[in-house]
Amino acid sequence: MTTDDILRTVTDIAAAETGLPASTLTPDADLRGMAGVDSVRVLRMIARIERTYDIELEDEDVFGTATLADVAAVVGKALREAA
Repeated sequence: MTTDDILRTVTDIAAAETGLPASTLTPDADLRGMAGVDSVRVLRMIARIERTYDIELEDEDVFGTATLADVAAVVGKALREAA
């Protein structure tokens, strides 16, 4: 699985959880700056990502993310560690 694959999945999940079109979400999209996104939606998004990949993300890694690309990088790290 490539970084691009992970980013695409993270973007699709973010779109589903926020109601925003995936085409409007860029890798550098600020999670906290998205219209209508609050901490609860971000937590739902993270939970869905964890279920999708069957991983558990470390809280300190998640709280250090600001963009979709950051989230994808954290997911990639968790997948490599789980392998």
